[in-house]
Amino acid sequence: MDRRKRTRQLIELGGLMKKAGLVEITGDDRTLIYGALLWMADRLEGEQGEHARKVWRDWGRAAFEMEAKEKAEKATKPPTGTGEPGQTAQ
Repeated sequence: MDRRKRTRQLIELGGLMKKAGLVEITGDDRTLIYGALLWMADRLEGEQGEHARKVWRDWGRAAFEMEAKEKAEKATKPPTGTGEPGQTAQ
């Protein structure tokens, strides 16, 4: 993998961690996050790995779909105004 693709991949993976709330939930504790990732890798390599993949993939898919739906709904809402009485958004 070339350097540019690797950099993009790392940025996207970091974005997923942020999107999942891991940074806030852990107080940005890198040791805790790394330990959780190691636990996840262990689960994926274990006897129940295929089950974990299915469950986690389903959760991820549902979250992405929910986010896309919320984004689409937000984009179709009309402006609500400027906050000043008697004025509307331009």
